Amino acid sequence: MKCIYCGHNDSKVVDSRSSADSNQIRRRRECLGCGKRFTTYETVELTPILVVKTNKTIEPFNKEKIELGIIKACEKRPVSVAQIEQMTADIEKQIQNSLNKEITSKEIGEMVMNKLREVDQVAYVRFASVYRQFEDITHFKKLFDEL
Repeated sequence: MKCIYCGHNDSKVVDSRSSADSNQIRRRRECLGCGKRFTTYETVELTPILVVKTNKTIEPFNKEKIELGIIKACEKRPVSVAQIEQMTADIEKQIQNSLNKEITSKEIGEMVMNKLREVDQVAYVRFASVYRQFEDITHFKKLFDEL
């Protein structure tokens, strides 16, 4: 790391700490040239993910949309905020770890349904009925038979 005071190219790390949101690492460094100390912050660079919707439009990935969909499905159900946040984080991590730059909204919907099925079956049925656009009772019956 280049020193901000003298421009020397070598420094040593004196102290490392995670930031409050755990998305950054704060490092105190000491220049091996002039001996002065300075602080740097490191963050993980995430590849932007694009969502290909069913109508072929493309938009940036937005985890808040996933969270809102899960919240609606879990309304008046015994599902805690922590569980909702964990499901959202798990889905986001799964998408980021796939290393694909594009994902379809269908794939995201399936991920959400899988998480909801594990946590609350009523919320799962609610989400599935909207996501799969159920039009009559036969769709619900088929879904119940799968459960």
